[in-house]
Amino acid sequence: MNRRQLLAAIPVAAAFALLAGGAAQAADLVGARYTEAGFAAAQKAGKPILVFIEAGWCPTCAKQRPVVSKLMGTPEFKDLVVLDVDFDSQKDVVRAMGARVQSTMIVFKGAERRGMEAGTTD
Repeated sequence: MNRRQLLAAIPVAAAFALLAGGAAQAADLVGARYTEAGFAAAQKAGKPILVFIEAGWCPTCAKQRPVVSKLMGTPEFKDLVVLDVDFDSQKDVVRAMGARVQSTMIVFKGAERRGMEAGTTD
């Protein structure tokens, strides 16, 4: 491979790596990725909201994901909006929510904050 071919291949390899990493992260999501717009829309609609602050490397978060997924599948929580916050890449949201650690779950009913738990796995 000559230098021109190598330089042409680098952006393609970088794009593939980003896509592969994004797919792996998306598979770890319990709900939708947190955005200000999504959070505001759910609040305005008066929906029950669970903000799940998690990290892909966190063993407690890994135990929480199936519990939250199962909860989402029950009729009682069919209207629950789950928004995932990545502890490592969304530090501004983590701080704004008042969370100190990953594996934190914060519950809202519309705009009203109803509770916060960290590390709960049941």
